[in-house]
Amino acid sequence: MGKGLSVTLHFVDGKPDQIVTATEFNWQGRILKAPRIRLDDALKRPEASKPGVYILLGETDDGLSAYIGESEEIKTRLGQHVRDDKWDWNEVIIITSSADNLHKAHIKYLEARLYELASKTNKHHLTNGQKPTRSQLSEAETSNMEGFLEILKMVLPAVQVDMFEDKARPSASAASKRENEDVVRFELTTPKNGVEAIAELKDGEIVVLKGSVGRKDWPRTQGRNQGYRAMHRDLLERGILEPVGENARFTENYAFSSPSAAAAILNGRAANGRVEWKLKGSNTTYAQWEADQLKQLDSQS
Repeated sequence: MGKGLSVTLHFVDGKPDQIVTATEFNWQGRILKAPRIRLDDALKRPEASKPGVYILLGETDDGLSAYIGESEEIKTRLGQHVRDDKWDWNEVIIITSSADNLHKAHIKYLEARLYELASKTNKHHLTNGQKPTRSQLSEAETSNMEGFLEILKMVLPAVQVDMFEDKARPSASAASKRENEDVVRFELTTPKNGVEAIAELKDGEIVVLKGSVGRKDWPRTQGRNQGYRAMHRDLLERGILEPVGENARFTENYAFSSPSAAAAILNGRAANGRVEWKLKGSNTTYAQWEADQLKQLDSQS
């Protein structure tokens, strides 16, 4: 189980879809998120006058899009975006330090690292004209910035920004497999479509294992579930799903937030994963297994 994290969200206007700030107890970073229609109010806040990194979010013809930038005074740089940008971004995320200890080299390093992470996950089309380059930092400063970044990656999803979260998971070594022999595994099969997959529960996610086979194409009749369809296309484009004849094979372990999300990607359609996933080697559904776990907890208490 991972180390706990205590994130404090402050809804400035008492509304979660307006200006929001996020901090973590032992972290000097500070995040501010605001819709573009509230940009004037956001730029009056102290975060906007500090050095930092910013992310613009919106949509273009390529789908969900983002621009990642840095500035020694974010307020001035965002004003330039309002005047000059040709694409219709609708949200801004400002990342600064409450201790005022980020200088130009720090923020350029963070900008480049965030760009690299966003490029790897490929969840948003990046509208930057060119790839930012990392600044040269000392070994100690690089370590500090990577530590800052690790916390930042965990705090950003709290303000509904998950574009830097990569769901690919490394395959377990033989030694770690022996240490985790009690891991819970499920299987999903749809013979008529050649679907055959194995997944395991780990850290609150369902991880579809490398070698699992799902559908290569998403049927045109499935007009709904566009989010899963886009995810399926993205996995193919990134090579996490590799076409094999009429199907596609997972080339690495990949984590999903729910059994139904994993089942939908494998089947190329909406799916009730709680019913379709079965405890490996049995006919026990995920829902039945889950109910059994709750009964055991009740009996123990």
